[in-house]
Amino acid sequence: MDPSNALTDRNLEATTTLSLKREPACFAFLGGHAAAAPLPIDAINLDLASVDYFGGRASLWATFEVRSGATNEQPTAVIGFDETFLRPFTRALIEAAASRNPYRMTILREPSGAHRQRVVEYVTGPGTALTEVVLTPYDTVVVISGRAADDGEEETLFQLPRSDSFLRAFVKMTYQADQALRDTLADSEKLARERP
Repeated sequence: MDPSNALTDRNLEATTTLSLKREPACFAFLGGHAAAAPLPIDAINLDLASVDYFGGRASLWATFEVRSGATNEQPTAVIGFDETFLRPFTRALIEAAASRNPYRMTILREPSGAHRQRVVEYVTGPGTALTEVVLTPYDTVVVISGRAADDGEEETLFQLPRSDSFLRAFVKMTYQADQALRDTLADSEKLARERP
């Protein structure tokens, strides 16, 4: 393979892993309607799942993963998202944690009418598209819930710590990840333009 036709490998998983072992206990709720026991979260990370160029535009798909000693530190994706999600989600988390008020993020569809998914959750099934993400702050954690288009019922997905140390580390991690995602998109656009 010609190396000039390849994207730079950005190991997002390795550069974004954030330990929660010194934070208040957090859990991922990996079964719809409490069918499975909550999974304690020891670490979180982001992972670049795919990069694509289709219909004249570059796009990518990333996942938010949790790791637990209960699963031998194997990553488990709880949500997947496109390139437009990370910045607003980080702002919403800070806003909810600082104000102590729930924050609702509406996930808008593509204006062009395309049926491209923007945010999905992997907790209740193989990938349920979300129309809303709800961040609800409590004393030590922020609970992340999602609402799907079809049933309108809010499903608890996972928790994140509400401590200042975690929020600072999370903002730094997502800033670096967002930059890597944007660089990947730019590289993908450049490669597409250079192809005959």
